[in-house]
Amino acid sequence: MTVREQTEAFEEAMLCQNACHAAEAVRDVPETLCPLRTEFQRDRDRILHSASFRRLKRKTQVFLSPIGDHYRTRLTHTLEVAQIARTMARALRMNEDLTEAIALGHDLGHSPFGHAGEAALNDITPGGYRHYEQSVRVVECVEKGGRGLNLTKQVRDGILCHTNMTAQTREGNLVRLADRIAYINHDIDDAIRGGILKESDLPADCTEILGHSKSARITTMITSVIEHGNDVMDMMPDIRQAHDALHRFLYQNVYSGSAAKTEDHKAQELIRRLYAYYETHPDRMPDVYRMIAERDSVPRAVCDYIAGMSDDYAINDYEKLFIPRSWDVK
Repeated sequence: MTVREQTEAFEEAMLCQNACHAAEAVRDVPETLCPLRTEFQRDRDRILHSASFRRLKRKTQVFLSPIGDHYRTRLTHTLEVAQIARTMARALRMNEDLTEAIALGHDLGHSPFGHAGEAALNDITPGGYRHYEQSVRVVECVEKGGRGLNLTKQVRDGILCHTNMTAQTREGNLVRLADRIAYINHDIDDAIRGGILKESDLPADCTEILGHSKSARITTMITSVIEHGNDVMDMMPDIRQAHDALHRFLYQNVYSGSAAKTEDHKAQELIRRLYAYYETHPDRMPDVYRMIAERDSVPRAVCDYIAGMSDDYAINDYEKLFIPRSWDVK
């Protein structure tokens, strides 16, 4: 038996009946099987080595270009989601490799400047823009010079459904929960670090149930998912209620109108101006996006290009296009 076949046999013996096995993986374009890695392990590696994954290190989570090394970026968020999802998958005897691949790929299509950037692109792009749909587009149509990564159907479905839809696999639904658990807790941590919240500001009825620290709350939520079981992925009812209340509190006090969001309107105007420029000058985009413009449409290619930018890249590109430079006489 090859190493891959041994892993598949181990999955057959050890995973629960609701788990998705690597032997069930389906690709749109069939490929020769790897002797070492299962299909879901190959997907994980393709995502990890992609250019889109590397750019996440300079994309906003909540704070735009924060001064300080300890605020989350879209990359550190992704890694925290993957860790939480793997912990739950292991305990529930779900497919850990499939779970990890979905988690690592779930935000590949997120725009610069976080949800402010997403809102701007949604307003100006024909047909709208949603980061979970863009994440699938990245792995299908943008990466590798427009050829895509040819990921399995199960991983692409999990990426698509990670925000608010039911995935076809239990592993995909597990990542949706891990995403919520990660960002609610690390956004609280960042808001406290940034002076927007104090721990004592959090609703007492929530912290009494979930815990009085980030670590305690994450542990409570993870444990609740595990105790709920692997039939329907969710938290226990009392934990779910406290989680939802805490989520509403964050929307009211951090995600809307707080000091963390004061620059959002500038970021959105920057994206609108870049979009308008490249829509009328598609020849100024890199080769892969010019090819996408010819293959699909100019607006689609412009959205792909801007959505793929890091915060710093977008700001530098804006300055290059719209900010006068000093004359340097040689």
